[in-house]
Amino acid sequence: MDVRFINPFISAIKNVFGTMVQTEVSIGRPMIRTDELRSADVSGVIGLSGDVTGAVVLSFPGKVASKLASRFAGVELDVGQEDFSDAVGELTNMVAGNAKKDFGGLSVSISLPSVIVGAGHQVSQSSSSPQLVIPCQTPLGPFNVEVAMVVHKKSEAKPEPASPERVGATT
Repeated sequence: MDVRFINPFISAIKNVFGTMVQTEVSIGRPMIRTDELRSADVSGVIGLSGDVTGAVVLSFPGKVASKLASRFAGVELDVGQEDFSDAVGELTNMVAGNAKKDFGGLSVSISLPSVIVGAGHQVSQSSSSPQLVIPCQTPLGPFNVEVAMVVHKKSEAKPEPASPERVGATT
């Protein structure tokens, strides 16, 4: 994945969770996904197509997903409720959509979100691109944003380069 596209995702995560969930997110140092980072209880998945192909995955421990979805929806939501998956899917949609607007002139479409629920599941993505994990910490608990993206066309305007301060930021 082109490191120039890390900052749009970091900005999107902070913006979406700050405004829609009313919670601050501390961003850890992005890293390439390894087998140790593969397990989750709830994952929202959005596909990317057009000038890029790939996917964005928000992966949560079950209790964290319930807390974040409940705050987002304004009512208590548990994993078994229909609105729970809708809330997780919409958060995933908002992060992907918010990030893609900063892709510097690339034409990118996002799919409808899919939500996977199951203890310790894994979301496999194409091995044609390294999968970047952006670890996130909130007062309600941790989650990861995983991005696998291959750019097929040069962007007209270059995204802001990933700076060490923003990439490694913990605020």
